Amino acid sequence: MKKILIVEDEKILAEMYQEKLIKTGFDVIASSEAEEGLEMAKTEKPDLILLDILLPRGNGIFFLKSLRNDSAISSLPVLVFSNYDDPETKQEAIKLGVKDYLIKTGYTPGEIVDKIKKYLSESN
Repeated sequence: MKKILIVEDEKILAEMYQEKLIKTGFDVIASSEAEEGLEMAKTEKPDLILLDILLPRGNGIFFLKSLRNDSAISSLPVLVFSNYDDPETKQEAIKLGVKDYLIKTGYTPGEIVDKIKKYLSESN
């Protein structure tokens, strides 16, 4: 079973995506802040990270830089999903190797799950 780490501070959204992913057959863990998410990435070694950009205690870019600088977890695939539609932030996330930068309002939870499946099948 593939493991997904959701790093999202909006509790209702995190729970909705967690429920949708579990129903689809994924093992899901979640964190509401960047630093805790990094620790979970190190200990749990998820198959993919679903990352929000606007987070407490370090934003998504901080998370990505920290992730990429840690050799134990630097190769983990990350899919950004955020409502923060800033071109500079998006460009920086892409430079840091994210699989995609999705705007939450542009996708249904089912479409996000389809994207996750697509990226996981590509990494096999």
